[in-house]
Amino acid sequence: MIDRYSHPEISAIWELENKFKIWTDIEIYACEARANRGEVPKEDLETIKQKAKFNVDEILEIESKVHHDVIAYLTNLNSYIGPAGRHVHFGLTSSDVGDTALCVQMVQAMDLLIQRTETLLETTKQKAKEYKDLPCIGRSHGIHAEPMTLGLKFALFYAEMTRNLERMKDARAQVAVGKLSGAVGTYSNIDLEIEEYVLTKLGLTVDPIATQVISRDRHAFYMSVLGVVAASLDRMATEIRLLQKTEGREVEEPFAKGQKGSSAMPHKRNPVVCERISGISRVIRSNVNVGLQNVGLWHERDISHSSAERIVLPDSTIALDYILEKMNFVLKGLHVYPDATERTLNVTRGLIFSQKVLLWLIEKGGITREDAYLIVQENAMAVWADQSKNLRDLLKQDPRCSAILKDSDLDEIFQIKPYLERIPLIFKRLGITD
Repeated sequence: MIDRYSHPEISAIWELENKFKIWTDIEIYACEARANRGEVPKEDLETIKQKAKFNVDEILEIESKVHHDVIAYLTNLNSYIGPAGRHVHFGLTSSDVGDTALCVQMVQAMDLLIQRTETLLETTKQKAKEYKDLPCIGRSHGIHAEPMTLGLKFALFYAEMTRNLERMKDARAQVAVGKLSGAVGTYSNIDLEIEEYVLTKLGLTVDPIATQVISRDRHAFYMSVLGVVAASLDRMATEIRLLQKTEGREVEEPFAKGQKGSSAMPHKRNPVVCERISGISRVIRSNVNVGLQNVGLWHERDISHSSAERIVLPDSTIALDYILEKMNFVLKGLHVYPDATERTLNVTRGLIFSQKVLLWLIEKGGITREDAYLIVQENAMAVWADQSKNLRDLLKQDPRCSAILKDSDLDEIFQIKPYLERIPLIFKRLGITD
């Protein structure tokens, strides 16, 4: 991922320095396990532990000649260790080290993403509580539907991100495994006890069965969860972008002092951060397909997945970390304009109460739903057609309606408060309490 959209902490996970450090840990732990079994002399183990180091530039120089990253790494490592290096990588294959280390990196990345998500969840919950009672218009198909509250929108985001947090924990568990089982997973040159020792040291569990590699359905699930979380952030960003449109401007993402919105139009305050979140989300979701394509490998292993993973796993985790932080930034500094939400509620001049009128006509008048619907719809269409008209006045003038509903009935119907009475129950179900 380009530096513009990268945070140092998660980017460092995918640097070669960290990867080779994990490789070194694996090799040392394997030597420790063999020493515990009497297969490596204690003095050789101490030499390995004291002298084991690597140089990234030197490894890359060797790799440019041998065209094999693990061999290049081992050559460099053993140049520092000396003769005791004969015990390093004993009975292992490249993927024992590479695949296990990759899972460690994926766990490290997910731990940071989980922290970001927990922070965003707390911010979202606070916004839900803050605006729980602020009326706003709800929309379907982009068209005004019925009243709701702005807090309910945030509560919906909170519930969705809570599910995402559980998915992320599941994805972490799926990849928190490793394997040291040899060329085709048969432990032909290494004992299971050594594998268990190394993986315990790394904080991983043993993959109960593997080929030369850990099966990529685990990685595909991990990638899929990243895609789902990115999709949720896109949904949140899109909602804010829509609410920021000039016609309503009910909310607005932060706009810093000195910020410029347009090179041509000085008045512009654009939702650029939310647009960035939406755009980067598309990249992450596109990468999910690569994870799915990587599941089917030839026989016990090929390396068609390897080159793709070197791109999509770092990029997707780094990008998701970035947009999680940006969404938290947007929500914490979000501008909310209650006067605009109130104004927007009245834009359709009473049409948002049409369903209540329909139900009251059916209940009080004893007429069919079809007849009641016709009365309300005909008057509603007249309101749509003429900006000077409102639904309440037209209904009062319609004898079909006035024969059933009194003025006092219409007074009761055309109130926002009844639409919001059960919202506290929804918040209670979500565990969002004051």
